[in-house]
Amino acid sequence: MALSRAVPNLAFRRLRARRSPGEFAAAVRRAAREIGEQVACDARYIGRVEAGEIRCPNYAYERVFLHMFPGLTLKDLGFFPREHVRGRAGRATVTAADRGDTTKTRGDTSDNGDTSEESDVLRRAFMTSGPVTVVAASLGLGGTAAAAVPTPRRTQRRVGDAEVIAVEAAVRRIRLLDDRHGADGIYRQAAQPLRAAYALLDSATPARQSIADRLYAGAGELSISVGWLAHDSGRFDDARSHYAEALATARMANDPGVEAHAFANTSFLAKDSGRYREAVRTAQAGRRAARHLSSSRLLSLLALREAAGWAKLGDRTNCEHSLSRAHGLFDRGPSDADPEWMSFFGEPELESQEALCHAALGDWPRAARHAHRAAALQNPHFSRNLALYRVELATDLARAGAPDEAAAAGHQVLDLLDVVQSSRIHTRLAATARVLLPQRRVPEVGAFLDRHASTNIRA
Repeated sequence: MALSRAVPNLAFRRLRARRSPGEFAAAVRRAAREIGEQVACDARYIGRVEAGEIRCPNYAYERVFLHMFPGLTLKDLGFFPREHVRGRAGRATVTAADRGDTTKTRGDTSDNGDTSEESDVLRRAFMTSGPVTVVAASLGLGGTAAAAVPTPRRTQRRVGDAEVIAVEAAVRRIRLLDDRHGADGIYRQAAQPLRAAYALLDSATPARQSIADRLYAGAGELSISVGWLAHDSGRFDDARSHYAEALATARMANDPGVEAHAFANTSFLAKDSGRYREAVRTAQAGRRAARHLSSSRLLSLLALREAAGWAKLGDRTNCEHSLSRAHGLFDRGPSDADPEWMSFFGEPELESQEALCHAALGDWPRAARHAHRAAALQNPHFSRNLALYRVELATDLARAGAPDEAAAAGHQVLDLLDVVQSSRIHTRLAATARVLLPQRRVPEVGAFLDRHASTNIRA
């Protein structure tokens, strides 16, 4: 059965109304974040939907669209029923993609037919069996979540969209799990698909240059994601190694986006490791890498990384200058050029990073004000970041001389520890408890310290 010619999706086009495809794609990404999904929607994807090339979205996009337009069905949105685009027609599309006859937007995991169903199967496998399953299965490496990922045989094989999509999907899934639960529980599993991705780079022949570019970018982003899990779980040496690997991959592929991301994370790690001048220098290097990427938000984040380094060095003037630059860039708003990995970077994160700078400079009341705003603005769905902002608030309040308020914030952090596993958060909460210890006779503080102690015993 051959695929019928694409029919324009006029219903979807009407829903876009006067918004440009880029503006509508940004609205889709915002809606995805509201429900905890991660989709790499851009103007090209919207164009493909409106042209009828995507006859039925994958399950992630389906959930986002139905969230955006409550009360409407896929049919109302102009899509075909999923069962009408499965089967041999869908397999024909996969075959064409493997030959390099079709084009797909970067990060797009939707398709007509079987590829849509396959993406959701892989997504569910990632949820239930760990990160290794999704990459090992989709790269054809075999094995199970409990087994080590074997290196691909040295026989040359052609790599197409399916393999690249699997690597990109692994990156998104790791980020989503980290947002919800923190790094400790998934770091060791996540290292396995990373090895598989780099083994694939070493042994396979991409079907075309665009596939090679995406594969290198995906491997670099995967290395950064695994590095972040190591960073957040206190494995600083491992994190440094993964970030360095990502940086080398970015430079080999001449990919300034991955290079800027690697520098941003390396700066953060350097600050946490006590290498404050390195934090400043690597943030500045990231700024140079990102200068032609047209993303003000990325430049804003790099300015915050630089500000944090200056703050730790006790240089208030340069810190304030960097913070001012970060705010000015942030206020320019989001753009289609913003990297997908920056979905976490909104006003709550801006406030949190500023709070950390003021804390490093010893201005605890000012730090507490910004930390309070960060916690108040954060979407509760992102449990890890919410816990992080609240523990920062507890610390700042404790040092600002507000022990009862600090204890209340500490209780809120403890409420989240059943779902969040982050060594960074545990370490900071323990530090807060030590600061509050002299105030143990304050009833609220005593109750917090007792609860914190019993929580540590259970862990």
